[in-house]
Amino acid sequence: MTLFDGTSEHPESRLRRYVITGIAFILLVWGGAWYMLRYHSEKGVVRKFFTSVVAGQMDGAYRIWHPQPGYSMKDFLEDWGPSGYYGPVRSFRITTSARPTSAGYVVVVVEVAPSSPFPGSNDAVGQAAIKEVKLAVEIKDLSLSFAP
Repeated sequence: MTLFDGTSEHPESRLRRYVITGIAFILLVWGGAWYMLRYHSEKGVVRKFFTSVVAGQMDGAYRIWHPQPGYSMKDFLEDWGPSGYYGPVRSFRITTSARPTSAGYVVVVVEVAPSSPFPGSNDAVGQAAIKEVKLAVEIKDLSLSFAP
């Protein structure tokens, strides 16, 4: 008997191998989908907020923000209005999101630009005008605030 002369594999062990491989594949796909979609609702609120700001619908954006009593519309416009600190916002890009350890919020990092479309990596002037904003999205009510 030589090395290449082997016996055939039993059908039970082949079935077991396929079942284990199938279960491992399903767990891998499920874990990847969970990882990709874990902050989907928080990113959706931020996307909706910035879409309203870009469209100039500041009343709608203010409602999405769910402001605290001390944060008036005047304060909001000083931050997000056309002549505000981050304004004018004409385009945006969500870069990252993460939940700090034992925190009740998710930090979503967004880059905002005063030009539309969003400047490419080869546009030095456009890249210089980009500002980074870190927003905290509360998990329980999806309200927005500036991240600590």
